[in-house]
Amino acid sequence: MIDQIKEHIEKVAQFQSTSAQEIEAFRIEYLGKKGLLNQFFAAFKSVPNEQKKDFGLAVNALKNAAEEKVNALKAVLENQQLAKGIYGDLSRPGEPIAIGARHPISIVKNQIIDIFSRIGFNVSEGPEIEDDWHNFTALNLPEYHPARDMQDTFFIQTNPDILLRTHTSSVQVRYMESNKPPIRTISPGRVYRNEAISARSHCFFHQVEGLYIDKNVSFADLKQTLQYFTTEMFGKSKIRLRPSYFPFTEPSAEVDVYWGLETETDYKMTKGTGWLEIMGCGMVDPNVLENCGIDSKTYSGFAFGMGIDRIALLLHQISDIRLLSENDVRFLEQFKSAF
Repeated sequence: MIDQIKEHIEKVAQFQSTSAQEIEAFRIEYLGKKGLLNQFFAAFKSVPNEQKKDFGLAVNALKNAAEEKVNALKAVLENQQLAKGIYGDLSRPGEPIAIGARHPISIVKNQIIDIFSRIGFNVSEGPEIEDDWHNFTALNLPEYHPARDMQDTFFIQTNPDILLRTHTSSVQVRYMESNKPPIRTISPGRVYRNEAISARSHCFFHQVEGLYIDKNVSFADLKQTLQYFTTEMFGKSKIRLRPSYFPFTEPSAEVDVYWGLETETDYKMTKGTGWLEIMGCGMVDPNVLENCGIDSKTYSGFAFGMGIDRIALLLHQISDIRLLSENDVRFLEQFKSAF
């Protein structure tokens, strides 16, 4: 019978399970009222006297082994249940990482870049902290020129020659200084002007300006380029150019696209005319070419510029420009489906 007990001790040592039902059945089998241990204890009186000591030690060893095995398996099971309560079902697939959303400014900027890249325009960038030459003087705006008042500028107090750029035309100047024609580039970026903040204007906003310089570039080339852009961007092919004034282009024009009057929103946006102003443009002034080291007698070119924020407001029907810079997650999450 002692050999039988030793076999059960070996069986207890080998038993493993992560099932609560199996562990409980094991406990009942050895430690229950009708379990094997009680049967061995009941048989103790029939054991010969010379074997009682060894028999008793063997039964106690079996009892200790069974109790330790049950306690150890239950502890493992409880730890698993605790981890499951804290972290959930560890056998389930992990939760996917939440996908962020592109900012509406980035969405529109990428669309504009993509459209112009199809017709050969590359992207050029420059510093937001600029000097007077690149921001004003090289663009046909010498010191004390009255047109400087058109743009309220943030100057660096310690150095009045250093300022926050008021347009990305400064990037075009730098590009012309370091590249020879033919030049075909667009310059997206953030610009700054000392303006009152309201639902329609801000002290910083985003622009993209385009520049094309080559031999025999004409105003007709400019018009066809803008026609292509408005058709691709808005699905509107009807545009008009109205005479205007910009110091760095001559002649200059404002570009309107015919938006239509199909909805009440169209009436509000276009003030009942159906036409919507989207950008300014013109032929690059010869003085600007000469300032940048380009022979104005050999080369000519056109330039245009538009506000990315304005187009974002238009395309996504956003009523307040301040929403674009307030980082309200509720607002930004609306653009998760955009590219």
